[in-house]
Amino acid sequence: MTATDIPAGFEPHFRKAPLTDPWEPLYSKKADKAVIIGLRLAKPHTNARGLIHGGLIAALADAAMGYSCAQATGWTTSFVTISLSVDYVGAAEIGQWLAVEGEVIKTGSTICFAQCLVKADDTVIARASGTFRVVPKKG
Repeated sequence: MTATDIPAGFEPHFRKAPLTDPWEPLYSKKADKAVIIGLRLAKPHTNARGLIHGGLIAALADAAMGYSCAQATGWTTSFVTISLSVDYVGAAEIGQWLAVEGEVIKTGSTICFAQCLVKADDTVIARASGTFRVVPKKG
């Protein structure tokens, strides 16, 4: 795999946001109760030391877990983050493939619990957990 290859199953990310615009191109793939966000790491993703910024990891973990809650509930509602915890256990560098693998732990009528692993070329560099609240649809 070269530095520009995108792993099988990933497609251009289905949701755009102003926060993530500078990080494009983003990719994603959906599973039964999960959404995985992926990207090829580049200079806009780094901190002053040239390593991937922890804020990028936290933001993408938050998104992957929230999208996973939506996927698990059939995209019938929206979710907002109540709490987010990230443990950084490694580092990543430019050129590596970053995969943020969301997973739902439990859904309820108003709350969803999720977790994720963040991997750089299949090596875990962070883990996260989050709690998300259902946002009632207006109308």
